[in-house]
Amino acid sequence: ASGADATIVYCVNHDTLRQSHQIISSASCTTNCLAPVAQVLHRELGIENGLMTTIHAYTNDQNLIDVYHTDPYRARSATQSMIPSKTGAAEAVGLVLPELAGKLTGMAVRVPVINVSLVDLTVTLKRETTVDEVNALMKEASQHSKVLGYNTLPLVSHDFNQ
Repeated sequence: ASGADATIVYCVNHDTLRQSHQIISSASCTTNCLAPVAQVLHRELGIENGLMTTIHAYTNDQNLIDVYHTDPYRARSATQSMIPSKTGAAEAVGLVLPELAGKLTGMAVRVPVINVSLVDLTVTLKRETTVDEVNALMKEASQHSKVLGYNTLPLVSHDFNQ
């Protein structure tokens, strides 16, 4: 958030929180999703740059029906449309993980679901790796994390509302 003394994502940089901080941002839901994954990938494999796309549930500031708006995207029904949108989540990761500042960019698509979003992260790494290695790293990290999960079940967004 603009004007915050610190932007904190729990289990990523919460240890940087200081008593002197007066205004604290807990970042966006997308940043809270992206930062722990980026932290593991950067620590283990090194991120040179990356692009994240969030497929994001619609939010309370979107219109439920088509209406007039100066921005054509903002005029459209959130409950019936996939709407391209902006996100600052990739840039906010640089506030949480300064070593990634300027290395990630992002975009969003708002979709007609009321809950559950996902982040697709594509990165250029500093060293060669395999899908199996990345999966093993994420699985291992999830076993020692309060915020990361890992599964291989054939789940859809609705399953995460249970």
